[in-house]
This record gives sequence, C-alpha cells and structure tokens, in this order.
Amino acid sequence: MKEVFEGIAKATSRIAEALAYDDTGYSDNKNATGDVQLKLDIKSDYIVEEELARIPTIKALASEEQETVHTVNSGGQYLIGYDPLDGSSLAGVNLAVGSIFGIYENSFIGANLIAASYVIYGPRIEMVTAYKHNVELWRQDNSGEFKFVQTLRLRESGTLVAPGGTQQHWYPHHKRLVDQFFSEGYRLRYSGGMVPDLHQILIKGGGIYSYPGTTDKPGGKIRLVFESMPFAKVFEMAGGAALDDMGKRLLDGAPSSHHATSPCFIGSTTEVERAIQAYGSAA
Repeated sequence: MKEVFEGIAKATSRIAEALAYDDTGYSDNKNATGDVQLKLDIKSDYIVEEELARIPTIKALASEEQETVHTVNSGGQYLIGYDPLDGSSLAGVNLAVGSIFGIYENSFIGANLIAASYVIYGPRIEMVTAYKHNVELWRQDNSGEFKFVQTLRLRESGTLVAPGGTQQHWYPHHKRLVDQFFSEGYRLRYSGGMVPDLHQILIKGGGIYSYPGTTDKPGGKIRLVFESMPFAKVFEMAGGAALDDMGKRLLDGAPSSHHATSPCFIGSTTEVERAIQAYGSAA
C-alpha cells in the first residue's frame, strides 16, 4: 500500500503545480456523465493515470472523467476509483479544491474498499489517508515531501453543516432538517467542493455533510465509487458515520456501475443519525 500512497502523492504534487500555473478555463469536452470538463480536469486525469499506471500492484483505474475502466497492469492487485479534481470549477475563483481516491480489491463495491485517500489544495497542500486502523493527516513541506502531522478522530457530535444540492429542489423534510440544525446554532460551511467541506468537518472534529436526493436528481449527484465511498471509509475509520437516505451504510453498497450515484450523509454519528431519523419520520 505504501507505493500506492506514494504514487498518489506524486500525482497530486503535479496537479498542485497545474492548479498554480495552468489555464482554469473550460474545454470543448464533456466527461462520462455529461459535465463540461475544465482543461484542469483533463490534465489532472492524465497526470493521475500516468503516475498510478507505473505502479505494478495497481491493476485498473476508474476515473470520474472517463467512461470505462482501464486495465494498466494485468498482474496487479488494486483497483483505483478516483476523482482527479473535485470541485474543479472553484479553481477559477481561487478556492480550495481536491482529489479523491478509493483503493479496492477485486471489484468496485464498498466491501472491497480497503483504503482511501484525498488531497486538498489550499493555502497548504494536505493529504489524508485511511488504511487499516488509522486516519492520518500529512502535509507537504517546502521540499515537496508529505510529512506526517497527526492521527485524526471525530467527536460524536459537531457544530458544522455543509448542505449540498440546490435548495429550490430540496424535499421539505430535508429543508426542515437543515433549518433545525441552524436554529440550534450550527454553522454553515459550504463551498461547493466535497473535499474542502468534508476536510473542514474532519479537522474541526465534527458536523455533517449532506448531498440528498432532490426533486431534479432523486438518486443524488455524488458518485459512490469515486467520491462518497472513499469518504465513507475515511469518516467511519475516524469514528463517524456515512449513510444513504434509507439509513444504509454507504460501504454496504454495490454500485450498478462505477458512475452510479446515491444520496449521502457523512459526518459525526450524532448528526448523521439525526438526518436519518428526519428522513424516516417523513416516509
């Protein structure tokens, strides 16, 4: 696993350089799910594939930006599902963005997700890894190396709420849930990027990120293989919870395709349980 995390570190260091100096405009292309790609999306995807394909233990790569799974080493062990540049549209206004990686064996289902990582490109470049029993924070130093900072652990409850989805399309019970949190003094922390929002909740010790099913997207928008299951791995290992709108663990999921989506509630156990109770009472 060490060489996989080292490959991720190399790829994301190159992506950080592209973010600092490359064109942040849109390309003429669309990705596998119909989103118009930024030039940075395309370059970041190329960088990740180039770096990870060099690692003999990696068998195949599945990117949010590509339609099909690519076999890169037939004798490899790991399957990597990744979002090369989450929240990429924020780069144009110079806000934090990130990269997300799920490391699987055999197939892209939650039970086979053995490790996860994400990198946040902010004032500092930080990487979080979840493997075996630890969730660890690493920070890039002035030589470009990632140095261990600390082990991360969530409290049972927090104070932050990051509610995704267009409010116009929220179901009434979801709006009541969010309004209730705010009436109790919870603070809004929502940038439009999954990585910076969940990173803040993790570093600050608790809260909830939600991206529900909505009237225009009943199945949710967040992709399981590339986004929500890797974060579910991180948050569960840090003492939190990650469930869908039916109260099912995201890591119990078996996506019908590697681009499948699901509503998701990720964060401290108290806030996630409250969300599921709100959804249950609305059923």
